[in-house]
Amino acid sequence: MIRNSGFSRVARAALTVPPRKVFISYSHLNQIEADRFVQQFGGPTSILIMKTLGVSDQDDFIDSPNPAYVIQRIRDQYIQDSTVTIVLIGLCTHSRRYIDWEINASLQQGEGELPNGLIAIQLPSCPDGAFLPPRLETNWSPDDQHSYARVWQYPPTDECLRGWIEDAYNARTTRAHLISNSQDIMKSNACCRVCGITH
Repeated sequence: MIRNSGFSRVARAALTVPPRKVFISYSHLNQIEADRFVQQFGGPTSILIMKTLGVSDQDDFIDSPNPAYVIQRIRDQYIQDSTVTIVLIGLCTHSRRYIDWEINASLQQGEGELPNGLIAIQLPSCPDGAFLPPRLETNWSPDDQHSYARVWQYPPTDECLRGWIEDAYNARTTRAHLISNSQDIMKSNACCRVCGITH
């Protein structure tokens, strides 16, 4: 379980960097907070350009039995021209299959294809901490040493979030060798380790 952690040197980014295209991954259980995050930090004149919000039940590939097809469709349809993925962490986010799929698609690498930078941001609704999605946790360490992803509390300022995004953007070339993405994808939602319910 992730507990409150302090803000670091990464938060002090230069204000001259261009906005990055960011994919927002979140559980629909946290829809109100996700919308608030987008309103606060998104937009063409802001510090990030929202590529899109996450996968939904309306997507025609959701029930495919072919995991490789599902991941490729998520990458083509949602993540394709974004460079950073932000996972908004609520109490039950760790148990959601869509989150696992979006993280998997974000970490894909190939010939001439960089992964997305990966950031987890703890939502205000879980101030005492929250469990990370297993695939994200595999790519993170509490001391930020020898890991690809970074985990933060909710950003207090635009400048703070800008620094985190820029660090994740640069990680695509400086830390990509640390990516671990070989686990099987989640076939269905798991039981939430907090409330004990499979949503």
